Amino acid sequence: MRKLIALNQVTVDGVMQSPGGPEEDPRSGFTHGGWVMPFWDDALSQAMDKFIAGEFDMLFGRRTYETWAPYWPNQDNAIAKAFNKATKYVVTRSLDQLDWDKSLRIGGDVVIEVRRLKASDGPALHIWGSHELLQTLIAAELVDEYRMLVYPLVLGEGKRLFENGVPPGRLALVETRSTPKGVLINTYRSAGPVKPG
Repeated sequence: MRKLIALNQVTVDGVMQSPGGPEEDPRSGFTHGGWVMPFWDDALSQAMDKFIAGEFDMLFGRRTYETWAPYWPNQDNAIAKAFNKATKYVVTRSLDQLDWDKSLRIGGDVVIEVRRLKASDGPALHIWGSHELLQTLIAAELVDEYRMLVYPLVLGEGKRLFENGVPPGRLALVETRSTPKGVLINTYRSAGPVKPG
C-alpha cells in the first residue's frame, strides 16, 4: 500500500493559493501571490531537501501540472532532479499530451483511480498544491499524511487547505520544528474520527 502525502505551504489562516509567485493562481482576484518568498532561508531549503529525499511519485491536478511542467525540467537543482526523476500522475480530462517526462494521465473517476494507485506497488505518492484535486482526496479520506510549512502570515482570503465540507477528522502531530523566520514545519498523520468531549 502506497502512502499518499500532501505537501503544502499554508498561512496561519490556512491559505495555500499561489505561494510562489503572483502568476501561479490569480483566480478570483487573488493578489497576494508570492507570499512565501520573504520567509525563504537555509532552514526552509533544508526542510525541502528532507521532503524530497528518497523515492516518491507525484500526483497532480491539471492546473498545477500546467504551471510546473514548463518550469522544473529546465532547472538544475536538487528539487528539480527529484521532481524530474519521479513518475507524475496527472488527473485531467482535457490534456491529451503530457510533455513533462515520465507523466501519465489519469482520466477516469479520480477516487477510484487514486485508490487503485495507492494499492499498487511503488513509492509514496506526493501531492503538492493541486487544491481542487486535494479537496476531493481529503473528502474521500485518501490522504495519509500532511507535511505543512505554516507561515506566520494571515491573508484573509484565498483557497484554503481544508475548505468547508471536508469530513471532520483528527490529526496526530508526529514532527514539528520552526525556522528562524517563524515558519513551522509540521508533519501530521490521519488519526481517525473526531471524538466528542
